[in-house]
Amino acid sequence: QVQLVESGGGLVQAGGSLRVSCAASGRTFSSYTMGWFRQIPGKDREFVAGISWIGGITYHADSVKCRFTISRDNAKNTVYLQMNSLNPGETAVYYCAGRYLGNVASQGHEYAYWGQGTQVTVSS
Repeated sequence: QVQLVESGGGLVQAGGSLRVSCAASGRTFSSYTMGWFRQIPGKDREFVAGISWIGGITYHADSVKCRFTISRDNAKNTVYLQMNSLNPGETAVYYCAGRYLGNVASQGHEYAYWGQGTQVTVSS
C-alpha cells in the first residue's frame, strides 16, 4: 500500500509555469504506475498524464501535450508534473494516483491509490 501527498500548487499567472509534486510513502514506489488527473470546476475529473512503473513510458493527454511533462524520481519516491503555458481554463485540483504493476491508464477507476489533491489557480 502507498500513501500519496501532492504539493506545489498555488496561484500562477496565465502563461506561467508551475511544477506540482507527489510524494509517495513506502519502499515499493518503483512498482507503481503513476498518473496525474485534474478536476476543473464544473467538469468531470480527467486524465492529464501518466508514467509507467517499468521503463518510464509517459503518456500525456492531447490537451496538455507539449506543455506538460510528467516525470518520476524513484530514488525520491516522487512523481512530478511540470506545467507550462498554463491558461485560466486549467484552474483545477490536481491529483496524483497510483496503480500497482499496472500500465498507464486514462480512466481514474483503474487507479487504486489517490492523493488529496493540490489546488492550482491560473489567473487571467
